[in-house]
Amino acid sequence: MKKAAPSALTSLSDQEIDRLLDSIRNSDVNKSQPVLRQVNSNLDEVAKKINAASRQMEEIFDIVAKTGVVPINEIKNDIMPAIRQAAEIPHIYHLFYELKSKDEYTYRHTVCVGIIATLIGKWLNLSQTELFDLSLGATLHDIGKARVPSVILNKPGRLTQEEYREMKRHTVYGYKLLQDIPEINERVALIALQHHEREDGGGYPFHLQSEKIDKLAKVVAIADVYHAMSSSRVYHQAEPFHIVISQMQNDVFGKFDPKIMMVFLFKIMDSLVGRRVLLSSGEEGTIIMVDPYEPLRALIKSEDTLIDLRLNRGLRISRVLNDSIVGV
Repeated sequence: MKKAAPSALTSLSDQEIDRLLDSIRNSDVNKSQPVLRQVNSNLDEVAKKINAASRQMEEIFDIVAKTGVVPINEIKNDIMPAIRQAAEIPHIYHLFYELKSKDEYTYRHTVCVGIIATLIGKWLNLSQTELFDLSLGATLHDIGKARVPSVILNKPGRLTQEEYREMKRHTVYGYKLLQDIPEINERVALIALQHHEREDGGGYPFHLQSEKIDKLAKVVAIADVYHAMSSSRVYHQAEPFHIVISQMQNDVFGKFDPKIMMVFLFKIMDSLVGRRVLLSSGEEGTIIMVDPYEPLRALIKSEDTLIDLRLNRGLRISRVLNDSIVGV
């Protein structure tokens, strides 16, 4: 078995730490401002397209509910370009705030999961064919909900057992809607069927275990949960960013594919480098480095000292400070 490469953070000497602190003290914070302005500009443009795509998805769901036919060409030509453009933004933490549900959750969720899954697919270096199937399947992963009665879909309170059983059938409904469309790969239909399956067999509809679940469905499962936890719905308030990430790390072994999840967590935490955080001790600091093997145990600069959360297991990041994009 090939040995894992050592962490980039494990062997900082005293001299290297001093140089690192000096470089931080002497850095010109104004250098980042043009980059931030460009990020803001890109996000504004993408936000408008996400909103438009979400409204169009609502119309598409209505068509499917009435006719049982998925307008696949409309999705490919109108929805997918917006998703691909959004996935070009590398700042996923910034994108996280733009993807928070601001309107009807069901339809916006399909678009946002498409974007997040596409990002993960890029990080996994999927082939262009796989990436296309992943993006399309992620966008259509909940299309079966068009066949679920709206009184169940939009119910503000807790579902009854029978209502929950009907809600879970959306995976099978989605598969049936997609499996016979000649313009798409069968893996797109499998994503709709399997995105609620879990590595340990605890998912649905068939309680499949790891080796039986399509890899693309495993990616969508992570994107689906990430956006669901991050969004406000009629029966659920959005969780803070650090709670979402901590919970997902707890599920690395058991519910989700650990290889995919670790790539996802590292990329998200890496996008936080340079941001200020509040630690559980009450100290504030700036994330300056992230370990790919323990993404939440970052290296933090607090005043003129470095705090390595890998070596301080009793400490954790409690909150990301200043959630606005400008002035990071």
